[in-house]
Amino acid sequence: MLAVALTLAPVARAQVGAGARTAPSGKSGALPTLGDGSDLGSSAERRLGDRIARELYRDPDYLDDPVLREYVDDIWRPLLAAARNRGELANDIDQRFAWQILLGRDRSVNAFALPGGYLGLHLGLIGVVTSRDELASVLAHELSHVTQRHIARQMAKQSAQTPWMIGSMILGVLAASKSPDAANALMVGGQAAAMQNQLNFSRDMEREADRIGFGVMTDAGFLAQGFVSMFDKLQQAAKLNDNGAFPYLRSHPLTTERIADMRARQPLGSPVAGAEMETDHAMVSARARILSNPGVDTLRQAVAEALVPPAPGASLARQAATLYAATLAAVRLRDFDAARASGLRLSTLVASNPAATRLTALLAVELAQAAGQPVPELPAKGRPEMLLSAQSLVAQGRAREAAADLQAWVALHPLDAGAWQGLASASAAQGQPLRALRAQAEARAAQLDYAGALDRLKAAQTMVRSARANNAGDHIEASIIDTRSRQLQSLLREQALER
Repeated sequence: MLAVALTLAPVARAQVGAGARTAPSGKSGALPTLGDGSDLGSSAERRLGDRIARELYRDPDYLDDPVLREYVDDIWRPLLAAARNRGELANDIDQRFAWQILLGRDRSVNAFALPGGYLGLHLGLIGVVTSRDELASVLAHELSHVTQRHIARQMAKQSAQTPWMIGSMILGVLAASKSPDAANALMVGGQAAAMQNQLNFSRDMEREADRIGFGVMTDAGFLAQGFVSMFDKLQQAAKLNDNGAFPYLRSHPLTTERIADMRARQPLGSPVAGAEMETDHAMVSARARILSNPGVDTLRQAVAEALVPPAPGASLARQAATLYAATLAAVRLRDFDAARASGLRLSTLVASNPAATRLTALLAVELAQAAGQPVPELPAKGRPEMLLSAQSLVAQGRAREAAADLQAWVALHPLDAGAWQGLASASAAQGQPLRALRAQAEARAAQLDYAGALDRLKAAQTMVRSARANNAGDHIEASIIDTRSRQLQSLLREQALER
């Protein structure tokens, strides 16, 4: 199957899907329902989104970094809650859609919505925003494309095309941003232009996403100025020669009307978002830049920058970002002495900032693990600590403890592929191959690879039949495996019928 990148450089508006438009309800100021936008319902749109997301999960550029994912989710969750409180989320899409953000290592400044409530976010965008509020403005805008059923309404214009054909076309556009040759294999002549036209949102839809997204982000507690400062940043970029680094500009073209509208919506005397960059945000942005697969020369430059004395008046956030980037870059270069030196300076610099201190502690564990050194203990706070601690426990021969922590986590978060994969490693380290296979299967199922998950479960069933699982725990696992196998077979049959 074609593997695709999260990159949408030429057509970052590749945001088509299926479903009927359902206008918000539940608040006095909500708009009435204006009628169906498509004959295809929310369930079909979700299935189409799953198909596209399945390919994105398989792409090498897909990234499940616990630190970045937690940071983005902490912004995403309040936006979703605000959309619900405002009545923007109809019950059918609220319950059926995925509401997941997929991170991609691409260095371009880009974000996009996909059918079924999936959003894509490039590390390049995280690396350039200067505040949570700016990032929230982009996510709120993309969320509003979904809640207002812009995806379904666009698809209604192409009613002659089947959803699965359009899904294939979206995948073709995604592939085109990484490989023009792949695009040529998928598109012939004027077909490419037709595809572009049907993937673009209209200006009216962009304005609607601005208006509703603005309300969602401010209701979620983010500063209104974040929307304006993000527009200002994109407008400034538009004045420069566009080398492809800002695909968001081409997919969401800024007009003077849109910019003026957002500025007019700001209350008089409202605080300025990003006037002083928060230290932890600066460190997260630095992490995004380093993890976006820069070249060796760029990593070396990041390390070298930490050796230069900070400029007079340099903010704490800027200094912390420089040291964080240098430490992480040195780890990736396996220059552990340089990493320890910059990491120690970072720890001293941010000692009075709890959020920044936490990020520094997590980075120290990554450094110790990469260097094969004793790993500092982490307090049990969130997913990053849990996953990093589990890795350390397995390396220390304490796989049973790691498995217990991970099992408790996946019981509450059954779609966490990273945690399931960690549980697979911990189970294998304990000499429990049956449990390891089942955990591997759950990790693949969480990323919608049902065929791969079923292969793992079949391998586990073969193991049971060959009498290599002899204890009571394995018999319980065998029963669970049989049940999950039947469920996955049913899902695969449904997929086959939809094509």
